[in-house]
Amino acid sequence: MARLTENKIVLITRRTRLDELIARYNTVDQARFYVESLGEDFGDYQLEHSVYREAVGRLIAELAGLGRVQNVDRAFLPSFLFGPEDTVVVTGQDGLVANTLKYLDDQPVVAVNPDPDRWDGALLPFKVNQAAQAVRRVFKKQAGFKEITMAMAQLPGGAKMYAVNDLFIGPKSHTSARYILKAGQNSETQSSSGVIVSTGLGSTGWLASILAGARGVARLSRSLWPGRKSPAEPDPAGRPEPVSAQFDWSADYLFYSVREPFPSRTTGTEMSFGRVDKGHPLSITSLMSSPGVIFSDGLEEDFWEFSSGQKAVIQVADKKGQLVM
Repeated sequence: MARLTENKIVLITRRTRLDELIARYNTVDQARFYVESLGEDFGDYQLEHSVYREAVGRLIAELAGLGRVQNVDRAFLPSFLFGPEDTVVVTGQDGLVANTLKYLDDQPVVAVNPDPDRWDGALLPFKVNQAAQAVRRVFKKQAGFKEITMAMAQLPGGAKMYAVNDLFIGPKSHTSARYILKAGQNSETQSSSGVIVSTGLGSTGWLASILAGARGVARLSRSLWPGRKSPAEPDPAGRPEPVSAQFDWSADYLFYSVREPFPSRTTGTEMSFGRVDKGHPLSITSLMSSPGVIFSDGLEEDFWEFSSGQKAVIQVADKKGQLVM
């Protein structure tokens, strides 16, 4: 069967939980002993592994009939050079799609759910048996796309870090971060556990947990401290009013939230939450003598050091992810 193109199809995969355990404990038997000593079902690890490996094998076989396939493990994403004409196929959990998108420059991504019985796959619209047809549509310029807005941190020298879900700016360990936060004409010196900047795609993750925690503290503090004003009456079932942090994946704005801001004579808490949109970036100047960091999408091993005197500008990214639908 003649290939449709000589452009590469880059298949992004990752190690399974069993792969990780074997790498750590050297053998399957030692991995089994570790898992079962924790009271967990080792058979579930084996089943997940076999289903995933079978899915990857099927994808390689089917995609090889369409173009040249290069299989790349997630660990190599930060250093892998994607070609401008590459088509990227990702199979794994939602996080693998996010981890991949930020290293691309408009290359289309076909995201495949390798195990629908295990993963819901909000970012995985295709099953294994649908992947080849989706790639064909990309090659024929017939595919539909969902644009995904990213966040971007930029240093004065021009270096850029992209985030599909969120950026973290703060301490490397469990210490306080000190910095100057500036948005528009407002500026404030802060001490906190760090700053989270979330995209629409990431708004149901870290941002949602921060807002839920803040609302819970505010609500309960009024009822638990003597003399405080009582909270609003709950609904008849006794449930608090739900708060949704979600906004559209393609929205051209971001939200920042300061984690645990500390009020003092020299640090404020007025700028604890805000919006970042085009033309209105957020700047952060580090005052941290101990190691500060910037990383994205939970990849702590792929970080920038952010020491005292360094300045980062956070804004809507100059590119968007292209997820095939």
